[in-house]
Amino acid sequence: MASESRRTHHQVTFAVLAAGVAAYALLQSLVTPVLPTIQANLHTTQSTVTWVLTAYLLSASIFTPIMGRIGDMIGKERVFVATLIALAAGSLLAALASSVTVMIVARAIQGVGGGVLPLAFGIIRDEFPREKLNGAIGAIASLSAVGAGLGIVLAGPIVDALDYHWLFWLPMILTIAAAAAAHFLVPESPVRTPGRISWAPALLLSAWLVALLVALSEAPTWGWGSGKVIGLLVAAVLLAAGWVLVELRAATPLIDMTMMRRKAVWTNNLVALLIGVGMYAVFAFLPEFVQTPKAAGYGFGASITQSGLILLPSTVTMFAIGMAAGGLSRRIGAKAVVLLGCLVSVVPMLLLAFAHTHTWELYLATGIMGIGFGLAFAAMSGLIVAAVPPEQTGVASGMNANIRTIGGSIGAALMASIVTANAQPSGLPREAGYTHGFAMLAGAMVIAALAAVVIPASRAGRKVASALPADEPAHPELGVVAGGTLIGDKPE
Repeated sequence: MASESRRTHHQVTFAVLAAGVAAYALLQSLVTPVLPTIQANLHTTQSTVTWVLTAYLLSASIFTPIMGRIGDMIGKERVFVATLIALAAGSLLAALASSVTVMIVARAIQGVGGGVLPLAFGIIRDEFPREKLNGAIGAIASLSAVGAGLGIVLAGPIVDALDYHWLFWLPMILTIAAAAAAHFLVPESPVRTPGRISWAPALLLSAWLVALLVALSEAPTWGWGSGKVIGLLVAAVLLAAGWVLVELRAATPLIDMTMMRRKAVWTNNLVALLIGVGMYAVFAFLPEFVQTPKAAGYGFGASITQSGLILLPSTVTMFAIGMAAGGLSRRIGAKAVVLLGCLVSVVPMLLLAFAHTHTWELYLATGIMGIGFGLAFAAMSGLIVAAVPPEQTGVASGMNANIRTIGGSIGAALMASIVTANAQPSGLPREAGYTHGFAMLAGAMVIAALAAVVIPASRAGRKVASALPADEPAHPELGVVAGGTLIGDKPE
């Protein structure tokens, strides 16, 4: 191990890590308000362009834990650099894409960049003085959330001043600079964790999810009773069964199925899956709705900037409520807070389904949505920690976060199927498509609330809930999700 005097100062290391995380955080959300523009420029359909988001979510849900584990095995710094290079390569391909197929492949490559978060937290844990750990971890976590929110706001001005290709050129430049700085300035950690990667579970998880998502997104075109849709659904079921069997036998499973059997775990994960369905579906389709020209009989003909601002209240309220939810969990229990968050989340989905007259209704809806999701996200941390042995808290938290991302990919595809089911002669969706889609999301939030009711209550859960908010998570790198939300764990 190099002497302390030879190692890069931790503040320099932090600046480099922050640059990499910032590039990744921006790429999460820059594309969201611009999906209609990408659809028009690449001459594709609304259901197909949704895969620009879905492919990223799928890839990130697989590669976030994999890249973190590889970093523990062979060195966090070199894997951090490799992850940034993959992120830059995906950005380059996306900037040059002349077809939606190439764009989708590029976004899947960008999903590898999900590894920057667990790797950055791991490097901080290894390199920073103990008294500086909490502040650095909190700053990087906040940066990922703020960066994702800024991406929604910045997308419009960037497209107006340049064009949508610069949504990828600018982060690519930042990513390349961060990769070079990381290579030369970030010290390689001497900490290694022996182990290996089980690739079969990752491949099977990808396979059954792709089969399911293709069936859901293409069913309106092919027909729900068509051989292709039925065949894909059957394949998804068989591949999912094979995935579960392989996970049960794997020495290092991607998702621990033994842990999944615990009632407190699977109920929380079901809530996380359904919240993911709602959150990402809104992020993907609300901009499409508000950008629809008024000539269609609905919509607001909003610009990209305006549609991004409509989503901004959800980011602000989610962050604020997440900071304050700990006190509420101490008073009424984490289970009650999750249930409250799910019930609150029904309201914005109903507003989005039926309140289509004024933009203030949409601002109100997204603000309430942030409150509901913020409550649920924050409280699930304590419940997950209370549900598993201390040595499994990090893995359980990371699993819960990844399941939420998987829910997001399913929600985006399902919403695309409903919204585009009966298009107008102009090719635009009918207003009823959005009404039915957002009403479906309200139903998903009701089911999430029912799942929250089934979460077992325990005194341990109250004790953990009361203790959690007072301290920073010991291993937050194990609880990141592609959408920028963080779930941590207590020290082992």
